[in-house]
Amino acid sequence: MAEYRTIRQVAASGLISEHYLRCMVARGECPGFRSGNRFLINVEQLKEKLNELSRREAGEAID
Repeated sequence: MAEYRTIRQVAASGLISEHYLRCMVARGECPGFRSGNRFLINVEQLKEKLNELSRREAGEAID
């Protein structure tokens, strides 16, 4: 089953900063959903997305 956490919980884990997470949510790039006034993030999908972005940027830097 998927693990969902709030923006602050994910930021507290040290995975990524709270500011960057909020920017991702505002741009519609963060995997998750709104529940009331909270945004719940699918942690596994976020990790996959960040890994993909990292690989893409590393590939561009090599070119």
